[in-house]
Amino acid sequence: MPFPLLSHLVKSPSCSRERGGRRVAGVLLGVVLLALVPVRAQEMQEAQDVQNGQGSGTPRFEAVRAAYRSSETWLLDRRGAPLQRIRTDFQVRRGQWLALEEVSPALLHAVVLGEDRNFYAHSGVDWSAVSAAAWANLWNERTRGASTITMQLAGLLHAPLQPGAGRRTWGQKIGQVRMAYALERGWSKAQILEAYLNLAPFRGELVGLDALAQSLFAKKAHALDMRESAIAVALLRAPNASVAKVAERACAALKLAESPWGQDCHALHFYTTAALRRRHFAALDGVAPHFARYALAQYRHERAREGLPQNLPSSLHAGLQRFASETLRRHLQEIAAQNVQDGAVLVLDNATGEVLAWVGSSGQRLSRASEVDAVLALRQPGSTLKPFLYAQAIAQGRLTAASLLDDSPARIPTAHGLYVPQNYDLGFKGWVSVRLALASSLNIPAVRALVMVSPDDFAQQLRQWGLPLPEPAGYYGYSLALGGVDVSLLHLTNAYRTLANGGLHGAVRWQVQPQDAPSAVSESVRVLDEGTSFIIGDILADRHARATTFGTDSQLATRFWSAVKTGTSKDMRDNWAIGYTGHFTIGVWVGNADGSPMQDVSGISGAAPVWAAVAGYLHALRPGVAPRPPAGLVHQRIEYVAPDGQRLEAGRMEWFLPGTEQSHFSLRLPTAPVDAPAAVRILQPQDGTILAIDPDIPPANQLLRFASSQPGVVWRINGEKVHHAREDAQWFWPLQPGPFQIELRDASDQQVLDRIRIQVRGLRQGRSGG
Repeated sequence: MPFPLLSHLVKSPSCSRERGGRRVAGVLLGVVLLALVPVRAQEMQEAQDVQNGQGSGTPRFEAVRAAYRSSETWLLDRRGAPLQRIRTDFQVRRGQWLALEEVSPALLHAVVLGEDRNFYAHSGVDWSAVSAAAWANLWNERTRGASTITMQLAGLLHAPLQPGAGRRTWGQKIGQVRMAYALERGWSKAQILEAYLNLAPFRGELVGLDALAQSLFAKKAHALDMRESAIAVALLRAPNASVAKVAERACAALKLAESPWGQDCHALHFYTTAALRRRHFAALDGVAPHFARYALAQYRHERAREGLPQNLPSSLHAGLQRFASETLRRHLQEIAAQNVQDGAVLVLDNATGEVLAWVGSSGQRLSRASEVDAVLALRQPGSTLKPFLYAQAIAQGRLTAASLLDDSPARIPTAHGLYVPQNYDLGFKGWVSVRLALASSLNIPAVRALVMVSPDDFAQQLRQWGLPLPEPAGYYGYSLALGGVDVSLLHLTNAYRTLANGGLHGAVRWQVQPQDAPSAVSESVRVLDEGTSFIIGDILADRHARATTFGTDSQLATRFWSAVKTGTSKDMRDNWAIGYTGHFTIGVWVGNADGSPMQDVSGISGAAPVWAAVAGYLHALRPGVAPRPPAGLVHQRIEYVAPDGQRLEAGRMEWFLPGTEQSHFSLRLPTAPVDAPAAVRILQPQDGTILAIDPDIPPANQLLRFASSQPGVVWRINGEKVHHAREDAQWFWPLQPGPFQIELRDASDQQVLDRIRIQVRGLRQGRSGG
């Protein structure tokens, strides 16, 4: 006997003699009853169809277990370890198939006592129970049904045996009896009980013991106690019964078992009410919920005709996924006071394009929008687009890494007015090289580079890098240089992987590719030459070139070779750190899913610490080596000389595409006549400037800088004297809507020295930067 707790039901001599006598009487009465009951021809045909199984026969236990489908799909990592459970069937709720060893003895004991106390003695039909039910029906007395566990299992296994709107027909009952005998001949008692517990409906959508235990009691089936087992058996008998009826039946069973929980039926009623209201069995459980949804969507797209598997292998690395998730969550907790709630991390394998880590949210404890997948959400990338811009300018021969660009106030005419870019720190560096401008993330040089390339050509190039720009280039204008477009972390990180692969752009893969599958390189498309890719990577890895903005010892300065770029969108709404090593490309975004601005968060303090931690984890035991320069690149020393003989930047070794190399760089600036008087002019704002007031920023914080070439002047706005700059040449004016004429006058307020017009509208365009 497999369950000692039940042995007294079948081994007690007196019990056996007494029940043996009743069983013989029951069999005789059952035979008489079946012989006397008229069976219509149609019902006899139904019974014959069920007996024949329509050609299917009695199923084997192994086949039933193999055909079982949970309502959940498990996402597996690249080594087969379970990472994420996600519900995929919303018609019913099934958990995992449970072996009897995984079910608590209390539950097994309660099921047999409550549903079929002669389970281990009969051969499929308990004729004594049939006779008792028939006798009770004859006298209109209420009693439990005569269906054994085996007969109920027969009804669960064969759809023709399921009752329709009312009770089963006589043909179905006869077929159920015959199928029960067939199951008893082919299956063991343990197999019958195991299949019954996994296939039986309990309440509502809950099917099977695993779903019941996790939904109503928030525990595994092996931990169910007597009280919970009694409620489960009461639900087996009447899944749709009222709460009061379920509690009443459970309490009666506990009293019969002399359990302490049966002494207070009122308390049990409260417990049953709470249990039936709970739904602890969450639809998601694990460390990769967003990637699981993405992988399932990809699976459905690629294999539309196939059903979803119970286990879905993926390319994720379990250890890296957990580390990235925990690192992001811990860092966001540290900067939560700066109004930062959300973040995302993505790690790609450079060679294969496989996703190694995909963290789409900071989780429910930190985020108010934890269901939003920030890896796929569209956000403004800020300065992270600058490497692609300079790459295009260098590839076209318009610039080299040593070329000089002017970082000074600029005003660019557009169809909508003047475009006046500013650097993140609101300062200017003068003439700087492309290397310094890119590594230090200066805005104005990037806009000047875009003027050379043109927004149309740059927008087309970005699309080739896999960034889907939905609007024509004219929609974005020159703000495209500073990230004035919406992209996803997935597309942006894969674009940086293209740089890491020497300009070869390929698709992201969510599963480990078989060895006989086409390689990622063979399916890639070249969007940039290998030499330019190497130069851009060399600039992004140059900690000395980025020192102007970030210093030499920032989070970007790893102990191994890495090329990384940060970005901050307007009003600090998005913060990025995207970069790559010799083996991996890592993308990190932090911000707020609702678009609210962060407070005093830069690329170094926002996304970069997470990026550096993940990169360090990946290279803890694996060296990160610098890429080798492709054949043909020229590496030579350069010198910079200003007109007065002073150096602009220190001499250094620099990389050039063949035919663009140059050893000396100097400036020839126009000079005014020696005795010519210097004209006093308005330096800021520029003539034709259009500004906008942001309603989300306090008015006292929205100031416009006024600056003149010399102090000691008088400022008038729309004819009204507003400022007399005696000692300084700059001051700040609080914005207010309307058109304005600004005049600069001499100290006597008599002579107009310069005059401009500006306009202030609704929303103010925020600044972007590194």
